[in-house]
Amino acid sequence: MDTSSLVRVLWHVIEETEPNLLMGGEDTLLVRQVLHALENRLWLNGDEKNFITHYMRSKMPLIRDMASARFQE
Repeated sequence: MDTSSLVRVLWHVIEETEPNLLMGGEDTLLVRQVLHALENRLWLNGDEKNFITHYMRSKMPLIRDMASARFQE
């Protein structure tokens, strides 16, 4: 799968995840949970898993901010 499509599906999974799960806990656990949810939709090879892991870690403040905003709605 090309990178842009993979990122699009990832953000869809993040948006479907309960905000309280996204806001709490350690980053490593959150990445693992979202990656697992993503793998329930797509087959990911090792490179794609590594990309998603690094991408999510780099976007963690944004992910948590978005979850916080959704939680307050």
